[in-house]
Amino acid sequence: MKPSARGTLAAVVTGVAAALGAAASPAAAVETVPVPVPLEGAEYALNMELPQIGAELPVPVPGAPDGPRYVEGRLLPDRALPQLPVSAGLPGATLRAPLPRLLGDRFDHVAVELPAAPVDAVAPGLAVDAPLTAPDPERFGLPDAKLPQAGILTPTLRTVPGAALVMGPGL
Repeated sequence: MKPSARGTLAAVVTGVAAALGAAASPAAAVETVPVPVPLEGAEYALNMELPQIGAELPVPVPGAPDGPRYVEGRLLPDRALPQLPVSAGLPGATLRAPLPRLLGDRFDHVAVELPAAPVDAVAPGLAVDAPLTAPDPERFGLPDAKLPQAGILTPTLRTVPGAALVMGPGL
């Protein structure tokens, strides 16, 4: 096979593999990004077991805002500035470290795991109403005066964090 034919075949196979990989796992479906801390080289250089450290960073995903609601009898919509929902997570971490057998032979490693916890948040919003009522047909279509109304929609935050401490042989 000629070198040019091999190069063309390699390019086609690479393109097909990239297309299949992109279709199988879209980047938008990733909720956390793992962040490993590579210490294997230091373990080899120092000739000793070092802790294993890793983290997970959340990827915030904005949601669709709940649009304005038109209410009968009001000039302005119910939610002039809609609340924006955002889904993300608390960062996670994992630490596995050797112990110098302080508690006996069965407890020579300790692990602390803080899994990434989902966070659902909603940004604050604003609800206002004009100082006029809707047009009144009995007053020839003129509105009545009233007190203006304004309200702040409170933000919300929901999450359930967790942690685990494990001790044992050779984690």
